[in-house]
Amino acid sequence: MKKVLAISMLVILLVAGCSANEQQKSVGEQQNTSNEQRNEEQEETSVFIEEQEVIAENLKAPWSIEKLENTFYLTERPGNIVKIENGEIERQSVELEKELATASEAGLLGFVLASDFPESKLAYAYYTYEDSSGQFNRIVTLRLEDSVWREESLLLDKIPSGSWHHGGRLKIGPDGKLYATAGDAYESDIAQDPNSLGGKILRLNLDGSIPSDNPFPNSYIYSSGHRNPQGITWSSDGTLYAGEHGNDANDEINKIEAGQNYGWPIIEGDEEQEGMVSPLFTSGDKDEATWAPSGMDYYDGKLYVAALRGSTVLEFDLETSEQRKIISGLGRIRDMLIEDNSLYFISNNTDGRGTPQKNDDKLYRISLAVAN
Repeated sequence: MKKVLAISMLVILLVAGCSANEQQKSVGEQQNTSNEQRNEEQEETSVFIEEQEVIAENLKAPWSIEKLENTFYLTERPGNIVKIENGEIERQSVELEKELATASEAGLLGFVLASDFPESKLAYAYYTYEDSSGQFNRIVTLRLEDSVWREESLLLDKIPSGSWHHGGRLKIGPDGKLYATAGDAYESDIAQDPNSLGGKILRLNLDGSIPSDNPFPNSYIYSSGHRNPQGITWSSDGTLYAGEHGNDANDEINKIEAGQNYGWPIIEGDEEQEGMVSPLFTSGDKDEATWAPSGMDYYDGKLYVAALRGSTVLEFDLETSEQRKIISGLGRIRDMLIEDNSLYFISNNTDGRGTPQKNDDKLYRISLAVAN
């Protein structure tokens, strides 16, 4: 393992011009490739980092982190699962029933190990595919045999997919249910459509059936009105939180409650309307402040959020409503996991929107004791 020493610093940013490509600009997580533009969202701030430990490098657009004891499993969008154990990296193949889509942001995305994985070798995955009927997302089970992951069971299919906004985060909640974030597939109106799975947070039983206590009868929908949510986590009291990409700006961190409508595309950011929920935190309506939040986790009263376009790890204090950057200078951050006072996170500079640094992408570890 390599260690990189980074000293707390004062970062003063020059804000670069917006992209001339309006279609790309509308995608919340768009990251321009010049060094100047890659840093444009960093404001004047103190960045608290002690020692970053590089656990693995030369990853290929990694998307999700799972950890079991001392072993990591990372999905890579091109269709691999990387096993990292005792400093050794093994890139394991994944055999899927459908062909992975190559659209922007698409591929092998969310991934979570079953609670009995050491015995069952079972995991759950979310991926984007295309066939003769079109392009969609699906949730499946994967089983590991002889270092190969094979799709075994289909749990949910035909989740809308488009040019962008696939959602993709997958987690097992404290209630034992499987939660998935689904983007609006770049068709904003479906986020308000009760008959569409797009623009929603979904809740399933582990066998793919609909939980009897879901807020809407015979529906996987847990909450609606989301644009492109890519992160979910629970606090110690079981409260669900989610982050989602805004339209150019107005990224959001929301407290999620069953059956609630979070407004997109009718309201966003600090806007309010009866019957819709406004966020706990928003990046605001200035494009230069965009976060493009992705994976997130909870620790000691705070939410920690990976920011793609913001090129940082953000900390949100749920008690004081304060927020700050705790990591920057490593480019796009896709996912994170907190365990035993350690924060593990992956850079995502090789996804076609970042500026890869030497040996990117990487899995890092820092101690949260330093940042708090």
